Amino acid sequence: MAGGFAGGGAVAGRAEFYEGKITGYFILACIVGSFGGSLFGYDLGVSSGVTSMDDFLKKFFPDVYNRKQAHLHETDYCKYDNQVLTLFTSSLYFAGLVSTFGASYVTKRRGRRASIMVGAASFFAGGAINAGAMNIAMLIVGRVLLGVGIGFGNQAVPLYLSEIAPYRIRGAVNQLFQLTTCLGILVADIINYFTDRLHPWGWRLSLGLAMGPATAIFIGALFLPETPNSLKVRGTHKVDAEFEDLKEASEAARAVKGTFRNLLAVRNRPQLIIGALGIPAFQQLSGMNSILFYSPVIFQSLGFGSSAALYSSIITGSMLVVGALISMVTVDRLGRRFLFIEAGVQMISSMVVVAVILALKFGHGEELSKGVSTVLVVAICLFVVAYGWSWGPLGWLVPSELFPLEMRSAGQSVVVCVNLFWTAAVAQCFLAALCHLKWGVFVLFASLIVVMSIFVILLLPETKQVPIEEIWMLFDKHWYWKRIVRRDPKYQGNIHQQQEMGTGSA
Repeated sequence: MAGGFAGGGAVAGRAEFYEGKITGYFILACIVGSFGGSLFGYDLGVSSGVTSMDDFLKKFFPDVYNRKQAHLHETDYCKYDNQVLTLFTSSLYFAGLVSTFGASYVTKRRGRRASIMVGAASFFAGGAINAGAMNIAMLIVGRVLLGVGIGFGNQAVPLYLSEIAPYRIRGAVNQLFQLTTCLGILVADIINYFTDRLHPWGWRLSLGLAMGPATAIFIGALFLPETPNSLKVRGTHKVDAEFEDLKEASEAARAVKGTFRNLLAVRNRPQLIIGALGIPAFQQLSGMNSILFYSPVIFQSLGFGSSAALYSSIITGSMLVVGALISMVTVDRLGRRFLFIEAGVQMISSMVVVAVILALKFGHGEELSKGVSTVLVVAICLFVVAYGWSWGPLGWLVPSELFPLEMRSAGQSVVVCVNLFWTAAVAQCFLAALCHLKWGVFVLFASLIVVMSIFVILLLPETKQVPIEEIWMLFDKHWYWKRIVRRDPKYQGNIHQQQEMGTGSA
């Protein structure tokens, strides 16, 4: 078995004989499939801006509006501490958490394309209800439907992109999901900036425009090829090696019963701990989505005006897009581990700077000076851009490439479930935590990023340029995981089979 994870090279198998090309059909499939991320991104951006708009608050949350007006030009950690207001944001993610199990069934039985289409249809319905909402109940129902759309889309799209991509550029292709997520956030921030001036119905336009990307994705999905893994997009007739790998993986998948239970098998312990539980949880515990959810709210709490707060959100959204573009260019060159570790250092430093400034200058009922405010925005931007090239895209890429075919759909469902659980939990608790912990909440996030970085350094093997059907072999070379996986008799059988294949081909 040639190579090992430390060098980032290909593992033993047929990978050297893969001859897939980049075709126009492949590019079309990637563009349409990746736009599933725009649904997630648009909602992140639009909900954060709408919850800071006066017209929206006056109609649905008058107590929050009155409290905000009382401290309009002052710093106040607790301006937006309202659990019903945060439920408006977090209800979507609780709904997505539940729906992902239904998405797993549809994805496995009906295909990835079907899940993408169901998600787009549900998102369209949720956007329509939110745009016409007359009370909080309608808002929550609309958010739940949006959540179902997110659950289906986030379950299917990362899998689709990982499976359809030639393995040498799988990282960059998969990160189209994160790029369109970031673009969705940025577009929503820009829309919010302008609709905030349309009284009293601007917030309705912001929420209703979610129907646009949902319609485009549904129509585009009609023309997508199905996976796994669609050989007709390869642009060559020389697909024998890849076809044999897929055939063996498919036979193994059909032989496995109880795929969710199979996640608990000893041989799959690394995928469970790293891909299904660790990375999706840590992605949210970094604190990034709190900044995305509530960036206008945070900036207003720091004493920025309403328009200035929305403008600052556009800046942070732009940083997220820049980070995603950098990640796409570097992920298959520098590797997943390097981006995780470097970003960890940058994110920790940024959170410490924010915490120190807030501890010294904030919370005394006075406006922050222009200089201090600028430093805060710069620190937040450095945090956002680092997340944009690390935990943002890699939080979806790495789990999607770790699972073998027979449990890929089930594994991705657990990934989305864990991700949305922590997304909802953080969204529901952040404003209360900001109110009670004050600047300490940013120290908490910095401490969690330290733990996340150590987790990556110790437990995650490098997966760059390793064929997706051969990634399971990395754990047999890992200093820790090899002690775990080798205890499973079925794993030993797979290793012996690979060794026999290598001997035969030699």
